[in-house]
Amino acid sequence: METITNKLAHEKSPYLLQHAKNPVNWYPWGDEAFEKAHEENKPIFLSIGYSTCHWCHVMAHESFEDPQVAKLMNEVFVSIKVDKEERPDIDKIYMTVCQLMTNSGGWPLTIIMTPDKKPFFAGTYFPKESRFGRVGLVDLINRVKELWRDKKDEIYKTSDQITTALLDITVENPGLKLDEKTLQKAFNNLGSRFDEKNGGFGSAPKFPTPHNFLFLLRFWKRTGNGDALRMVEKTLQAMRNGGIYDHVGFGFHRYSTDARWLVPHFEKMLYDNALLALAYLEVYQATKNPFYSKTAIEIFTYILRDMTSPEGGFYSAEDADSEGEEGKFYIWTPREIDDLLDKDEADLIKKVFNIEEAGNYLEEASKKKTGSNILHLKESLSSLAKELNFEEQDLRVKLEEFRAKLFNIRVKRIHPHKDDKILTDWNGLMIAALARGAEILCEPLYLKAAEKAAKFILANLRKPNRRLLHRYRNGSKEIDAYLDDYAFFIWGLLELYESTFDNFYLKTAIELNKAQIDHFWDNNIGGFFFTADDGEQLLVRQKDIYDGAIPSGNSVSMLNLLKLAQLTWNHDLEQKADYLSRVFAESVNNNTSAYSYLMVAIDFAVGPTYTLVIAGDTTSEDTKEMLNAIREKFIPNKSLIFLPTNQSSPEIIDIAEFAKYYEKVDGKTAAYVCINQTCKPATNQINKMLELLNSKWNSQ
Repeated sequence: METITNKLAHEKSPYLLQHAKNPVNWYPWGDEAFEKAHEENKPIFLSIGYSTCHWCHVMAHESFEDPQVAKLMNEVFVSIKVDKEERPDIDKIYMTVCQLMTNSGGWPLTIIMTPDKKPFFAGTYFPKESRFGRVGLVDLINRVKELWRDKKDEIYKTSDQITTALLDITVENPGLKLDEKTLQKAFNNLGSRFDEKNGGFGSAPKFPTPHNFLFLLRFWKRTGNGDALRMVEKTLQAMRNGGIYDHVGFGFHRYSTDARWLVPHFEKMLYDNALLALAYLEVYQATKNPFYSKTAIEIFTYILRDMTSPEGGFYSAEDADSEGEEGKFYIWTPREIDDLLDKDEADLIKKVFNIEEAGNYLEEASKKKTGSNILHLKESLSSLAKELNFEEQDLRVKLEEFRAKLFNIRVKRIHPHKDDKILTDWNGLMIAALARGAEILCEPLYLKAAEKAAKFILANLRKPNRRLLHRYRNGSKEIDAYLDDYAFFIWGLLELYESTFDNFYLKTAIELNKAQIDHFWDNNIGGFFFTADDGEQLLVRQKDIYDGAIPSGNSVSMLNLLKLAQLTWNHDLEQKADYLSRVFAESVNNNTSAYSYLMVAIDFAVGPTYTLVIAGDTTSEDTKEMLNAIREKFIPNKSLIFLPTNQSSPEIIDIAEFAKYYEKVDGKTAAYVCINQTCKPATNQINKMLELLNSKWNSQ
């Protein structure tokens, strides 16, 4: 018997393909669906999600796979499925609508709208049948059917009002320049929400939000405020020891459902792991505690092992579910441990990772313990070693041996679904993290992976007109790039330049930054739109600054502009960064801690910032020693150029003309440090260079 498929069968998105055999007559977003809605005079049921979304799966199994629900949907609606990771432009608009109408949001996102894309109802997950005061999908559809038949004029009036409100909230209110007081305010806001007991900010659920740590580290560097560093360290240690971390296969899960980082939502996202790797690398630089470098190494081990395509790009995510159950791949029963290891080994690993006979993982529906356990640590390994009468190093060796055994058993389980699409923006984040990791940890493997991914993006996700595309999967390269694609990939290229001093990466970053300005910049009041000027016309053309699960494209772009301005001495870029901060100033000042990556850019803008040129022979030992000395230190607000003095016409001079005046000093590699565009005398003394790079306003 031939399998019936709907209009999603020829899509490339893993999420859309998951729904291709639903009895719902799904359409992808496009003219065909909207024309059908107009012709048949039907409202549109828009469902937005992504392939590793647990509650998207639940709603699909309960409703979209149910023939009766599907029959009703097909009768009442033209139904459209959208992958939020492929079409974040659509998702951002209708998520804003949902938040506007319901004061909440999430996925699956459910929107009901007119054939001209104007919404009149919004929500998230709906059970099939109404229960516990929550309307079910069947009742909702029947109600919409009645309203569309009897009160269509009122529906259109409501949709116009919602659209007007949407347009109103997307209007920016430019304000005064953000400054050092803004940074203090952001720190105070984060401090007021800090969980002193468990680390992190706020209560359950707890999200990693790594850019909070990137800002706090800079605030500590700027002010010497030990509380900023303490908040970072407590949280990163608690997360690494908690169940949100995969102690067997490495990498972080999406978020913790509880306040103490024990029970995760088991999904793993590329962007979380990229940004968390950056946070652990920076705090390692700041503290020299190997706990943090080891965690970054483990994240990269996971990414290179499980999330890297043969061509070099990085996959998007891994599901929370396997065999229809959330977390099944990751949890362990005491009996499994007893069967896998001898008694002494089993007793030790149960003690260290807190494996309980009754289990510590609550089954979602019943809230009862299942006998299953999430591996986690309650204390540091040094404390455990003392308690168990082990030398710490001996305990580490034993645990690694046991971890490998568990990993080799777990790898035979049915794995969660992997979303294997390759996104330009998320790849940019991982390229940035790996390039920084290669610098800080002196690991060429990471640099090789970062370069391979960057070259994959440029070879496969760049159009003949040199502009970027958003998504690659199975040889198909589609969807014009969004702001985040440019901003995050440029970030990765800038990190690659400072790791390799290959001018190709810097030139490409400059070229892509120009394309971003040409097609995304708001020429009226400043800031970058999320979509290009020649992109699809949606209800609104949004401009984001909120730093949510990932930083906003505008926040990252501000820092990119500032760094490129320093590297090239193009002051027009610095002026654009200033405009960008001002256009969002009023919104930002109302809730500074919600814009923590923007605070990273503001910290750079306020200064002191350092333009550093190293002039020396490419392979000389004094050059290597000087570069290594810089890379060992946490000096976030610097831009670094290398001038190879053993080349007759260094290419970098074509990009950074000011570097042509620099040369070695007394035959040795020299450092030229400019602080806030005031240049200091050249030096070939490493200690003097580092002293200059640690200068504050009051010591200039």
